Amino acid sequence: MLAPHRPRHGQTAAGVGASWRWSGAAYDGRVTSPENSTAPDHPERAAVPANPAHAPGMPVVTVIGDGQLARMMQTAAIELGQSVRLLAGAKDSSAAQVSADVEIGDYRNLEDLRRSARVRAGGTIRPVNAMTFDHEHVPTEHLRALQADGVSVQPGPDALVNAQDKLVMRNRLRGIGAPVPPFAPIGSVDEALAFADSVDDQVCLKARRGGYDGHGVWFPARAELPGLVEKLLADDVPLMAEKKVALSRELSAMCARTPSGQVAAWPVVESVQRDGICVEAVAPAPGLSAELERAARELSIRVAEELGVTGVLAVELFETRDADGNPEIFVNELAMRPHNTGHWTQDGSATDQFEQHMRAILDYPLGDVTPVAAVTVMANTLGAAEDPELPVAERFSAVWRRFPHAKIHWYGKDHRAGRKLGHVNVTGHDASPEGIAATRREADLAARFIVDAVWADGYVAK
Repeated sequence: MLAPHRPRHGQTAAGVGASWRWSGAAYDGRVTSPENSTAPDHPERAAVPANPAHAPGMPVVTVIGDGQLARMMQTAAIELGQSVRLLAGAKDSSAAQVSADVEIGDYRNLEDLRRSARVRAGGTIRPVNAMTFDHEHVPTEHLRALQADGVSVQPGPDALVNAQDKLVMRNRLRGIGAPVPPFAPIGSVDEALAFADSVDDQVCLKARRGGYDGHGVWFPARAELPGLVEKLLADDVPLMAEKKVALSRELSAMCARTPSGQVAAWPVVESVQRDGICVEAVAPAPGLSAELERAARELSIRVAEELGVTGVLAVELFETRDADGNPEIFVNELAMRPHNTGHWTQDGSATDQFEQHMRAILDYPLGDVTPVAAVTVMANTLGAAEDPELPVAERFSAVWRRFPHAKIHWYGKDHRAGRKLGHVNVTGHDASPEGIAATRREADLAARFIVDAVWADGYVAK
């Protein structure tokens, strides 16, 4: 069954050719909204207001995107004395709920981006200290225009394009010698069949842009391949194919890099996927050899340096076996922002990924990434088919009564089946296989109770 086609991000973007430069106090903050802007064309909407949310003399960071990653960047910024100016799609979005300076607009619209990238302070309008993202989908040409305006875009478009376009990413990674599966662009049914022939029909078909959490990825049998490719190309979905990997498990190697080049890498974690969505992350990855752990960590650093990534980088990896049965790794995806597999750092690392990201994009010294526990397990809470009658706050209380050490992180989203609503972190002090299994069990039970309001193991509170 085909996934519903999603318009490519940036297809309708406007304003690329607009001429504008920072002009300080002489510029009054007014812009003209293009036809496809979400903003009404009037001064009240276009002006940049003075906002007491921004402390005098402290950095202001614009975050593009309004999901849970932006929400958690905001809380990290608070502790660092920074303040966030948010470009959000709605006032009640996850990040907008906790941000004091929210600009409503469309990340595909250049003028909305420009408005979000300046702040009124001290009677003048100035650029924010940095702009960053909770997703990869801002059109590259807009980011280049912002850079030309004098905005510090972190990560920059030359790096970010590798997270936006899977074929660009594959070509770039192959160019630096990173391990990637065999791949090819797909522009016709004949090309798809030729690629299938070259990989013994072990085909993974991907939308080059816009896919996430299992969307935009297909594993067709050969008989299904022609019809699928024909349908997707007719829908203007740019495609690539790569060899389906004989997967042992998935890993995630994460690091952060500053514009001046300092890099720090966290331990490699195991990522457990279900229906294309991460449901659990275990740090450090159980049973990972020191050699492969070092190789994965060094790979993340090399990718960050070679591609010029700033802020947090997640390198999603496939662990598989070579012809001799030895473990090896291939790069699956790149994310140039905080990542689901890094949520464990909030309670399991001396410096969590959100604080590290906000440090990195401003070129601050990076924090210590030493784990503070022998094992940390993150379990996502995904919306159940039906939202239980027991209020969420009461489910939290029940979890804490049974597992007082469990840390619940909630995103402020309405219930929807399968939606990421929050996550639970549980730390443990026993790194033996039995200790890791016990910590995983606690995290799973806690997350499942929050989802279903039922203890999966039959536990009854006394």
